[in-house]
Amino acid sequence: MSNVLAEIDYKNIFKYFEEISAIPRGSGNMQAISDYLVSFAKEHNIEYIQDDVLNVVMIKEATSGYEDAPAVILQGHMDMVCEKESWCSHDFEKDGLELVIDGDYVRANGTTLGADNGIAVAYALAILSDDTLKHPRLEVIITTDEETGMDGVIGLDTTPLKAKYMLNLDSEDEGVILCSSAGGLNGTVTLPLQYENVADEGQALLVAVTGLQGGHSGAEIHKNRTNANIMLGRILMQLGKTKEFALADIHGGNKHNAIPREAVATIVVPSSLANDVITTIDAIAKDITYELVTSEPNAKVEVSACDNQVDKTFSKDCTDKIVYMLVTAPYGVLTMSSDIEGLVESSVNMGILRVVNDTMEFNFSARSSLNSYKHYVSDKLELLAKSIGASYVMDGEYPAWEYKKESGFRELLIDVFKKQYNREPVVTAIHAGLECGIISEKMEGIDIVSIGPDMADIHTPKERLSISSTKRLYEYVVAVLEAIK
Repeated sequence: MSNVLAEIDYKNIFKYFEEISAIPRGSGNMQAISDYLVSFAKEHNIEYIQDDVLNVVMIKEATSGYEDAPAVILQGHMDMVCEKESWCSHDFEKDGLELVIDGDYVRANGTTLGADNGIAVAYALAILSDDTLKHPRLEVIITTDEETGMDGVIGLDTTPLKAKYMLNLDSEDEGVILCSSAGGLNGTVTLPLQYENVADEGQALLVAVTGLQGGHSGAEIHKNRTNANIMLGRILMQLGKTKEFALADIHGGNKHNAIPREAVATIVVPSSLANDVITTIDAIAKDITYELVTSEPNAKVEVSACDNQVDKTFSKDCTDKIVYMLVTAPYGVLTMSSDIEGLVESSVNMGILRVVNDTMEFNFSARSSLNSYKHYVSDKLELLAKSIGASYVMDGEYPAWEYKKESGFRELLIDVFKKQYNREPVVTAIHAGLECGIISEKMEGIDIVSIGPDMADIHTPKERLSISSTKRLYEYVVAVLEAIK
C-alpha cells in the first residue's frame, strides 16, 4: 500500500484514511471494507458487531471518571460515490484510490475521493485506537450503502446500543452544526422501447454534453448547476424543430444522488443533411453555453460522426417521448424553507438516464423536509410517466431528520465550539439526506447533531478534503467527548 499521506498524518487520522482508500468501497461493494473494520476491532480488542447487511458497530467502554456519563454514538458510512473523469481508467471494483496532496487539500487523481464519508471512518478509528483520550462509552456505527438508499442504516439493529447522544460525522462544513436534514426517495420511470431499421443513407452522429460541474444533488442543488441529461434533452428538442432525426442511444449520469456532468446521444440523420444538422446543433449549443457562461463556464457540446455501425434506432414515437420526458421533468430547487432562511426545502434531480434491456430508464432523486411534499413530487413523476406510456416505481425512501427545539447535546457542542474557536458556530439544517432521521426513529429520544471538516465538490472527481480543517475538527470532536459528563 502507498503511504502518500504519511507526511501530513495527524493523530493517525490520515493513516486510517489512506488504508480505507486502498480498499474498493463503492456502494454495493461492502464486504472488504466491512471486514477491514472487523479486523481493526479485533486488533484493538474492541467489542464489535458485524450484521447481515455488513454494518459494523464497535463499542469501547468509558474511560476512568466517565463511567456515569451518557454514552455517545459516533456515526458515519463506509461506502462512497464512484465517479471519475472520462479519461480515467480507474476500476472502482478492484483499484484503490490514487491519493494526491494538493496544497491544503487531499484529492484523488481523476476520481471521487470518498472523504464523504471515509473521513468519519478515519476519525472513529483514530479515536478508538487512542487510549489516552477521555470519553464516555463510545458506540461507533459505520453503515453500508448510504449513498444508494441508506440500506445499511435501515437494516441496523439498535437494541445493543445505550447512547443518549449521537454525533454524525457526515457533514462538509467546519463551523456548521447541523440539526435537521431532508428526507428523500428514488423514482424510476421506465419506457419500453420500439425500434426501426436504419436506412442505407443514414448517418450516425454523436452529440456529447461535457464539462459541467455536477455535484451533490442535495447539498449543491441550489448552486445553479446544470443537469447534463436535461441540457441534452433541450438540444434535441430544439434540433427537432427544424431537422428530422432518430435516437439510437442516449445516456448520462451514473448516480441518482449526483447531478450529471456528462450526457451523450447517438442520433441518425439522412447522410445528405449531416453537415447541416451539425451546424444547427453548434448554433443551439452556442446559445445555451452563452446562457451558462457564469454558472457553467466549462460547458461544452461536441458533435462528431459515429465510427460504430448503427443498424437500428428508437421509433419516432419513442424518440419523441424520450425528448418530452427530458424537457418536461422537474429539476432543481422546487421550494425554499419558510422557517430557515436560505434552506432548500424540496428538490428533484434526474441522476441517471440509460438504456436497460430494451427500455429507457430515467432515475430521479427527490428530497424534501416535508414528507407530504416529497410524495407530491413522486406523484408528479408517476403522472408524467403515465402520460408517455411508461411505468413508475418509487423506492429507497428515507425520513427527514426533524429539528429538535430543545437539545442539550447541541448546546454542549455550541459551548465547546466557542471555547475552541472563539466564535459562534452556524447552527442550521441541510437539504441533503443524512442517516440521522432513520436512527432517530429507531432510538426514541436520542439527541443528534452532525458536523464535519471542510470538503468541496463531493460526488465529483474534483472532491477534495481540507487537511487543516480535518485536524481542527478532530480536536473539536475530542473536546466534545471530554466535555460529556
